[in-house]
Amino acid sequence: MSAVFSDRLEAFEAMLASVQSQYADTCARMDRLKADGRVKTATYRQLFAQKLTLSQILSIYEVYGLTDHANPPAK
Repeated sequence: MSAVFSDRLEAFEAMLASVQSQYADTCARMDRLKADGRVKTATYRQLFAQKLTLSQILSIYEVYGLTDHANPPAK
């Protein structure tokens, strides 16, 4: 395996882990706001938009078979 390919694979794996982590963190923050009855706040709406964006990115990865189906992101 070439060094460039290996570097790109490592970068992709780091990016995928980051997106999955951000998605889980966003869901957790939204759950806390929802539990506090703060679903109409600007923060909640911004998190909702972020969740949709991250969800789309993860969906594209899944279409191309780039995710681990045994360990999908929460929600």
